[in-house]
Amino acid sequence: MIPCEQIPGHPDFRALASLPNIAVDLRYATADNFVGHDVYGGLDCAYLRSEAAEALLNAAQWLEARRPGYRFLVLDALRPQRIQETLYAELAGTPLAMYLAHPERGSIHSFGMAVDLTVLDPRGAEVDMGTGFDEMTLVSHPDHEAEHLALGQLSEAQLRERGWLRAAMRQAGFHGISTEWWHFDFGDRVAVRRDLPRVL
Repeated sequence: MIPCEQIPGHPDFRALASLPNIAVDLRYATADNFVGHDVYGGLDCAYLRSEAAEALLNAAQWLEARRPGYRFLVLDALRPQRIQETLYAELAGTPLAMYLAHPERGSIHSFGMAVDLTVLDPRGAEVDMGTGFDEMTLVSHPDHEAEHLALGQLSEAQLRERGWLRAAMRQAGFHGISTEWWHFDFGDRVAVRRDLPRVL
């Protein structure tokens, strides 16, 4: 266990600000998120474990090489255990609780090994992914995309943008999840929970 306050300068973590050509807008440090208020309360959470940060940089460079002018916008990265507990408590007993890992099991975010992100176009605008970050609806679910395309709820252009994001992240060793197009874990989730310290 590592207190979040000890992460700046910690040898196993890297600041997102040190990653070239990657923009950062941590939505949980603002009111622009699905709970509607700043949940980080001044904690500096703009970090990933070094191996995940290096892989994110690899993904960003892969994308830039194939789509010049396009770059990542990181929306969430390290999420301390105390914040995961706060979020879960707010949503417990509601349908939205399914979108959060139970604090006992632990979110991969709390190990600094998960990142939420989208893509900025050459003008600096977020590309259209069909739904916004933290839009907790089935249209955000990667495992429902074919149906939503058939029903006209997602367009081919929106699915192409999701495909570019997934391709960049997967080739760098990240894995998506079935319920959020923006979320990616680095490495093996079981090994992360077993072998790495959680950030409190």
